[in-house]
Amino acid sequence: MNLSRRRALALGGAVVTVSLVPVNMALALTEETQGVIDAFTGGAAVAEGGVTLTMPELAENGGAVPMTVAAPGAVSIVIVADGNPRPEVITFNFEELSGNSEASTRIRLAQTQSVIAVAEMADGSFASTSVEVSVTLGGCG
Repeated sequence: MNLSRRRALALGGAVVTVSLVPVNMALALTEETQGVIDAFTGGAAVAEGGVTLTMPELAENGGAVPMTVAAPGAVSIVIVADGNPRPEVITFNFEELSGNSEASTRIRLAQTQSVIAVAEMADGSFASTSVEVSVTLGGCG
């Protein structure tokens, strides 16, 4: 195939247009990721909201992506990265003396993907949120 400069620019424009499509659709999780969430929740229903997950929308290096998660009243929070070879990233457990249910760390992301936070609340219910993170250089090998 003969790739002219005009064709290359047209293809680049198509890629940019596709990447600007909003990602507000329901997540289509891999079977392994759904298994991690089901193991954490015991198969219980998970409500959307009640959890705040703060991460950059664009991570230049997937090897160390900063994140902060908070869920007032949570006793445990699991972080799951749907595009990683091993989706379960970390689980935070909070006690009464923890003060607030908030944690910050850096995580590895293999590629552009959804990062999901699922919190178990003190009353036994579950809440979740997700963030789409674009990774330019993968961090999982």
